[in-house]
Amino acid sequence: MKKTTIACSILVMSIIAGCGKTVEEAPAEAILKDLSADYFTFGVGINGSTPDNQCLNNPAYMELSKKQFNSCTMTNLMKSCYILDQFNSQENLINGSEEPALSFFTIDPTLKWCQENGMKMRGHTLVWHTQAPEWFFREGYKDDGEYVSREVMLVRMESYIKQLLTHVQTEYPGVIYCWDVVNEAVDPDSADPESYFKCRTKIENAPNPWYETIGQDYVEMAFTYARKYADSDVKLFYNDYNTFQAPKTEGIYNLAQSLKEKGLIDGIGMQGYWGIDYPPMKDIQTAIEKFAELGLEIQITELSVGVDKETDAMFEKQADKYEEIFNLLCDMDTQGGGPANITNVTVFGLVDHYREGDTTNSRLFDRSYMPKPAFGKIVEVLESKCASR
Repeated sequence: MKKTTIACSILVMSIIAGCGKTVEEAPAEAILKDLSADYFTFGVGINGSTPDNQCLNNPAYMELSKKQFNSCTMTNLMKSCYILDQFNSQENLINGSEEPALSFFTIDPTLKWCQENGMKMRGHTLVWHTQAPEWFFREGYKDDGEYVSREVMLVRMESYIKQLLTHVQTEYPGVIYCWDVVNEAVDPDSADPESYFKCRTKIENAPNPWYETIGQDYVEMAFTYARKYADSDVKLFYNDYNTFQAPKTEGIYNLAQSLKEKGLIDGIGMQGYWGIDYPPMKDIQTAIEKFAELGLEIQITELSVGVDKETDAMFEKQADKYEEIFNLLCDMDTQGGGPANITNVTVFGLVDHYREGDTTNSRLFDRSYMPKPAFGKIVEVLESKCASR
């Protein structure tokens, strides 16, 4: 599927800058999704923490995303705190149902845009301890209720996953091609000492509500329900950060191995919150090699390499880091002769400072929608890999 050969080419495109304004003289640009096609799909984050400030409202952002990428991820608005409906969940209880109520107004517009524009989406994320409302885990769906029993929480988990997957697959068939089923459940620092995969028990000083209500097998149960309700061609991923750190690599490997034995997982998502000077590329390579032993897909899900100071010199160093990363990924991929089936790389946003108050400077385009040095370095890597094939 990902291995279809597409000729490497440089295309001239019009870059849209600002809300609906066109730059009359735009530079010739390569198209990332075309250059990477022999190796992996290329994804972009659709940012936004509210329906009002999301990138969907910016035609410039969406047009450039469509031209450059063939996969996207909603960075916030698909998380459970945006979808769960507390009032109507309480109404369900009054009517004798323990199942939660869901609302899809934060995700439907972007899913519709994807459907209309031929864009695929990574679903992010079904089960995460952060940005999950506390009332979801408590009696009466109340903020101050006691935690519900394991049995009740399993009913709520299954219903949530069933309703969400049924909605997107019925209303927007084929748009979501994979899900981050569980996010960041491996934590050596707060690990249950009896857990074979170092299951997270804490969120800083607060309890992990999934662990508190269900136990360490909340991860397996989430994958069980996701496999039950996902379309047969939808891939299921476990996603985490600091995957290059040895204790975490080990925990994720053990978890994924167990899930694979049960037929519940298709891939591992490695978040890419990396810096100019860290981690050592060898550490990333070692983790990829370890995960590749499982024969699962590997995706770089949230690639973001920021700088401390926004100077020309620092942006050149940022570009050098992106160059190192993409050289490694192409070499590690099976298409480059490596051991890993890398099927997607997603940068977790398109432009620096995409809205008022956004301080992110890790993107491939600047706030004027012009390519940064990092974009050029990635293009050079992908062109050289294409030419060598």
